[in-house]
Amino acid sequence: MKKIFAILATLALISGFTAPAFAADVAKIGVIHFEKILNESSAGKVGQKQLKKKWEELQKKLNQEKKSVEEFSLAIERESLVLSPEKKRAKQRELEDRVNNLKRMNADFTQEFRTLQKDRINAMQKEVFAIASEMGKNQGFLLIVERKVGGVIYAPDQVDITDEVIKLYNAKTAKQ
Repeated sequence: MKKIFAILATLALISGFTAPAFAADVAKIGVIHFEKILNESSAGKVGQKQLKKKWEELQKKLNQEKKSVEEFSLAIERESLVLSPEKKRAKQRELEDRVNNLKRMNADFTQEFRTLQKDRINAMQKEVFAIASEMGKNQGFLLIVERKVGGVIYAPDQVDITDEVIKLYNAKTAKQ
């Protein structure tokens, strides 16, 4: 009986010292949702308004050019009976040139808008990730991942720190 008690006491004593060695700190992990930050932060909303305004300006220029091409086409149709064959061919070539310019203008505007949008998103992403990194250091996070880029399929709401990042980002942009 004394032997069993001594063995149990020894095992209890050993497990008491070894348990803390095997018990790791709870891993503090955070997940941010960048798309939500784009849509809900004040800087994201301002950026979206600016992009929308730029898109409307580009569309207005494109519509004016389109209207000009359509008017020129109608003018050719009206004058086609009285124009000589050489002048008719010249007008048709000019119309084709204008149509090609319109297509090129559309492609250029689309590319310009995409580049502007990409640059704005990259700048915001750099700022948000810097804020999240600083937050991770200050609050002792082991890991912070972005929901889409990080390949996160599921994360409980308790690890979602997006709202905190939005608050910090809004505070930072308000100072600027």
